[in-house]
Amino acid sequence: MTTTADVRGMTRRQLLSRATAAGASFVVGAGFIAAPDAAWAYETTHIKPEAFATLVQMARDIYPHDRIPDENYVLAVKGYDTPEAAPAIEAGIAALDAAAHGKGFPGYLGTGWERDRVDILRGMEESGFFQMIRGGLVTGLYNQKAVWPIFGYEGESYSQGGYLERGFDDISWL
Repeated sequence: MTTTADVRGMTRRQLLSRATAAGASFVVGAGFIAAPDAAWAYETTHIKPEAFATLVQMARDIYPHDRIPDENYVLAVKGYDTPEAAPAIEAGIAALDAAAHGKGFPGYLGTGWERDRVDILRGMEESGFFQMIRGGLVTGLYNQKAVWPIFGYEGESYSQGGYLERGFDDISWL
């Protein structure tokens, strides 16, 4: 396992190539988290990078969309990287990892199968932590203009004259 001391002397390219070779889903280093395909990276400020990587995976498991890239999930949860929210997030991630350990996994992020992670989440869906993350994702993920075209949403219609004159009445099958 690569430690924080090991990654300090490496370039970003070396770190990402090692992670890609190891098949990692997230690269976690000293204060940052990145995708192994280098599509995105985020430097954490108040949450440990490992906890933030777990939070991103949790977000993807709560609202799974294969066509939405990880970077949009990162944007959806980056609002939790504050001094006020960090203690609750760290405690919630610790509980999530403990639940994964209780099912025989090395931690939530180390749980390989989505269905196993979903089972872990179902076990804690009544917790305040889960409800906070799930509730925040509704607006954090779906209010991003970048994901609207994926779902076929064109945005608000008022500035374009409303829906009535823009295809609302073009249903030919009725």
